[in-house]
Amino acid sequence: MQKLTHKDLLDARVHLGHITSRWNPSSAPFIFTKKDGIHLIDLHQTLHHLQRAQLALRQLAQSGKKILFVATKKQAKGIVEAEAQRLQQPYMTEKWRGGTLTNFATQRKSLKKLASLESIIKTPAYQNLAKRERLMEDRKKARLAKLLGGIKDLTRLPAALIVVDIKKEHIAIQEAKKIGIPIFAIADTNTDPNSVDYPIPANDDACKSIRLIVKALAEAIEEGLTARAKSKEEGESTAQAAAPAENAGAGTSAAKPRARRVASTTEGAVASVAEKTATKVVTPKEKATAAPDKAKQPAEKVVTKSEAKAAAPAAPAAPKEKAAPVAPAKAAAPKKEQEENKEAKKGKAADVKPAEKKTATKVTEKKKKAATAEKPAT
Repeated sequence: MQKLTHKDLLDARVHLGHITSRWNPSSAPFIFTKKDGIHLIDLHQTLHHLQRAQLALRQLAQSGKKILFVATKKQAKGIVEAEAQRLQQPYMTEKWRGGTLTNFATQRKSLKKLASLESIIKTPAYQNLAKRERLMEDRKKARLAKLLGGIKDLTRLPAALIVVDIKKEHIAIQEAKKIGIPIFAIADTNTDPNSVDYPIPANDDACKSIRLIVKALAEAIEEGLTARAKSKEEGESTAQAAAPAENAGAGTSAAKPRARRVASTTEGAVASVAEKTATKVVTPKEKATAAPDKAKQPAEKVVTKSEAKAAAPAAPAAPKEKAAPVAPAKAAAPKKEQEENKEAKKGKAADVKPAEKKTATKVTEKKKKAATAEKPAT
């Protein structure tokens, strides 16, 4: 970012303000003196506020936010449009449409209409239309492109506004203040610098002054965009470098437990072999003490295999085991179950009702009477 000096500002006529009769009292802190009926701006204040605005714009651009340039003055239109197009930022150089910020949803409809007209003109069906219809569509497109051509790529509200003349763009400033968008503006001696967030005291009528200030602000935005692009590239490179390292780390972490298992098994095998093959070291004193003990013990008799077979008694033949009887399909119930069944039968017999017993006795008596009546009288 190029640092401006007092000489650069003097050469661009930044210090020249308006005549004293048109001054705004709120711009008094930025006025150095008056000469020949004209207020002269303090260039120390200009440099200080310009650097402050540059830092703020650099941070906004680095965060990837859009910044809207606004300038409808004749001497500022071309300068602002060129810088905004170079930075690929939105701009408004024609009449400011009321509600561009406060009623952005409606403005989006107009932007969509402009995009649809541009797409229709590119199709071959457009050439088949009548000449009158084509002229009408072209006029609609030209009118919308003139008013909204600078903001056709604006999909959301901008993060900041850069204004050249506070007095002329008062509608845009009011809308931005309602929404809470920060405003960067060139403040001449006939304007109120307190109405914007980042005022830059300078001449807003001379083309050289406008070009110098706008270019300085544009350079700050450009630095923020380049810093953002560099950070993205560094992030991608670090991610690509970290990907193989993570894969290698995963492979080594998976191989570590396997290596531990192999090491533990080999250690166990070596220890078992060492235990088997280990022999006790005998000193010469121990050999000398063990020799007389062996001499005292009687010599053991060596027995051959044939003698061992003859001496061993013949083993009796194992009796053949009888096959186990097959259990019947229905096994007999144990004694306890039989007793329980008997008790249950007795209980059922005891539960007979007395009325049934009376009927049974009556039937037996009738049968006896009938039998006595059938016998002949003696």
